[in-house]
Amino acid sequence: MHVADLAVIGAYLLFITWFGAQFSENQRTLKDYFLGGRGAPWWAISLSIVSAETSTLTVIGTPAISFGGNFTFLQLIFGYLLGRIVISLLFLPQYFRGEMFTAYELMQRRFGARVRKFAAGTFFLLRALAEGLRVFAVSIVISVVLGTGELTSIFVIVALTLFYTFEGGMTAVIWTDVVQMVLYVGGAVASFFLIVHLVPGGWSHVVEVGQEHAKFQVFDFRGPFSPGFFMKSYTFWAGLLGGCFLTTASHGTEQLLVQRLLSARTQAESRLALFSSWVVILFQFTLFLTIGVLLFVYYGDTGRSTPQVIEQIYPEFIWNNFPPGLAGLAIAAILAAAMSNLSAALNALASTTIMDFLRPQQPNKPEVFYLRLARWATVGWCVILYGVALLARHWGRILESGLSIASVLYGALLGVFLLGVLTRRPGEWAAIVGMSAGFVTTLVMRSHVAYTWYVLIGSSVTFVVGYCFSLLVRERTPVLAGR
Repeated sequence: MHVADLAVIGAYLLFITWFGAQFSENQRTLKDYFLGGRGAPWWAISLSIVSAETSTLTVIGTPAISFGGNFTFLQLIFGYLLGRIVISLLFLPQYFRGEMFTAYELMQRRFGARVRKFAAGTFFLLRALAEGLRVFAVSIVISVVLGTGELTSIFVIVALTLFYTFEGGMTAVIWTDVVQMVLYVGGAVASFFLIVHLVPGGWSHVVEVGQEHAKFQVFDFRGPFSPGFFMKSYTFWAGLLGGCFLTTASHGTEQLLVQRLLSARTQAESRLALFSSWVVILFQFTLFLTIGVLLFVYYGDTGRSTPQVIEQIYPEFIWNNFPPGLAGLAIAAILAAAMSNLSAALNALASTTIMDFLRPQQPNKPEVFYLRLARWATVGWCVILYGVALLARHWGRILESGLSIASVLYGALLGVFLLGVLTRRPGEWAAIVGMSAGFVTTLVMRSHVAYTWYVLIGSSVTFVVGYCFSLLVRERTPVLAGR
């Protein structure tokens, strides 16, 4: 453990906390606190989207996937692009009709207040479980740096992230996201060149060994009638369809990312931010998968033993092999991803708490009352996420666990949004019955299919059951404005 490394990590933590707190003076209304006053440029929102869908799970989990496998994970990323096309055509026009603070206001306009709360409650459960796991992932990095598995080390990260999110709201989230994304991608690029330098034979040797072990294989075109097709997470169809449905759900229906789309000045800028973020995502995942192959070649050539927890392989390599100072910067970059995602989740959870549950109960209270309440809702969710992190230590491979936990709930959430946007007949109870059926079906099927199929199954069942229910029970229901 070098003093220079700890100094770099400490300096980063202090700087990002100070930087985020600088936006506190501009938080005068709920629009400022939850949507950044709709003043951020599209490119900043784009980088913030990338930061929001990236976390410590990505930074340390993605190299572990290619270390033990290959590049077939990228098939999921191609599905992400298809999902963005669906969102831009179906959901963005609805979100920019009037002023919305949360994704679930759309559900009240279409179905009623109960569906709005049901969808928002689903988001609470989804984000608490997934984000708690991400908070736990920080402990893997902390344990490497400090040599301890004590989760109390995470408290420093959580407390500092809470401070600037509490003070600066969505504006602080977006601009700290930009800084943190540049840092962790920059750290990964530096890691790439340094590992190549340490591998005997350099890049040409890495390519040779990688090809020999099929590490650079991207596509798996096995068909649905091949043995174990639906249990394979990364085939072409599982990636394309699973990635499409996953992104449509996460970016189109979950407040964590919809909040960023709503923060854009116009619908056109929101669409530009959405699509440009995919380009960065493709580069980012390709980079981290390549780092995993580099580590595979390095450990194979040197005969060194790998960590017992495979997700430790990237941070442990950095800490043990990088020059003093640079190792601290690379670890700070991994922590940046964690803080970026945590701040986004806290603000999204707080906005849903206030706008979908508390404010509708007492709409005549002054805005300053809800602004103060929003800050304390941020604190409350911080405590809850830390508690979930304590329970997440035995959930298996962290990146795939995070995606599978989210996917179980995403299906029902996406299904009810599609039911609302694409149909006129189903009403409030049809939506609730459909969501319940989709959620239960996904839970039952999760041990029989790979997680990449969860959202497609859940959303399909939600849509079909909800529509069939509407054929049996006729309800009076509002229809989306402009339909």
